[in-house]
Amino acid sequence: MSRTELKSQAIGRAEAIDLLRTELLEHTDCETSACKFAADSGAFCHGFSRFGKAELRRKYDWITRRRPNISRELLEAILNSWQLARQDVRDLPTACDVQQEAHEMCNGWDDFSNEELGQFYTELTGREVLVA
Repeated sequence: MSRTELKSQAIGRAEAIDLLRTELLEHTDCETSACKFAADSGAFCHGFSRFGKAELRRKYDWITRRRPNISRELLEAILNSWQLARQDVRDLPTACDVQQEAHEMCNGWDDFSNEELGQFYTELTGREVLVA
């Protein structure tokens, strides 16, 4: 493949995030945040499941302090509702956009390199893209 062919297939980071956001919105709704979708499907960043039980409890200690015996399943259900509520309040399309600003569970889009964004897009769509 020549350099010009490679260049014509490359997209910028902002465009890659827009494309990923569009794909995530196909898998989310008013009851399913991007974090829940990613955890349930094992896709993208793996959402809630990317964190061990202790780490997830630590990140959301304001919930777990009040409910020390909360199951992981219930904690994830609460976190899913929390992410969806934050999206509504901040008028943002995905949990990734919320976390880009809030940095509670993760750093949103900032957690991923350009290469990872390209891999996620391929994983979700089956189409390869080079993020430059």
